Amino acid sequence: MKWLARNIVVVVWAFIFGEVLGFITSTLSQMNYNWVTVGVVSAVGGFIAINGFELLGDKSQQQAQPVATDK
Repeated sequence: MKWLARNIVVVVWAFIFGEVLGFITSTLSQMNYNWVTVGVVSAVGGFIAINGFELLGDKSQQQAQPVATDK
């Protein structure tokens, strides 16, 4: 349940930040602004990024095991 809640929060915030950046960028470049496309792309990008970072972090923690020393 913790994983699901974390991913929902990331998707919502990625959607919000994507909308803000998309609006500012489209206004500055005088291009059309499609809020659905911008929101979905940024939400999917945030979801992929947060899970990719998590997978990379888990593998690095598994490989960094202490070395046994002879006493």
